[in-house]
Amino acid sequence: MRHVILTLTLCLALWPGMNKAETLQTAYVAGGCFWCVESDFESLGGVVEVVSGYTGGATENPTYRTIKGSGHYEAVEITYDADIVSYDQLLYAFFRSIDPTDAGGQFCDRGESYRTAVFVATPAERAAAEQAKARAERDLGQRIVTPILDAAPFYVAEDIHQDYYRGERLIVTRRGVKTQAEAYKFYREACGRDARVAALWGDAAPFVQD
Repeated sequence: MRHVILTLTLCLALWPGMNKAETLQTAYVAGGCFWCVESDFESLGGVVEVVSGYTGGATENPTYRTIKGSGHYEAVEITYDADIVSYDQLLYAFFRSIDPTDAGGQFCDRGESYRTAVFVATPAERAAAEQAKARAERDLGQRIVTPILDAAPFYVAEDIHQDYYRGERLIVTRRGVKTQAEAYKFYREACGRDARVAALWGDAAPFVQD
């Protein structure tokens, strides 16, 4: 009987995907436009998926049209493989992908929904986030205003906002009819995100696009 139990245990341990699920973790951050944060972190090794959504406010089931005045942030849920990329590494990249000195929004996007924040679910996450913030402040040499907040319900944004940066849906822009991907590239450049991040962080900025 002991041999049967041992064999079964080994089989379960070797079953594809059985242990992988244990290494998948989630992190929640707000860094201004969620299209941009999603685009940035989906390019990072070890990240499995990034979902755009809303969190941090008092109202239930917010939408893109009702988020104003709700207290919610545009945020993302990052699912990552902790065997490949750590929570500390995600936080390091996050602080250097935003302007953490700006309390009123990010780049051309102004207002409470575009504020930055790190949302934590455990004391360990809070400690890691506080350490990452302190290190970023030392490295930058400026006061960082990005708060560390308790995790709140996360509401997935509408389908149109998921993977917007690579969408093929046609939309009308000031430059004519473009795909979402083309419109996103124009928006990101016009909003000055990469220019400001590069000015702040220089070579330490992980996601700056040419």
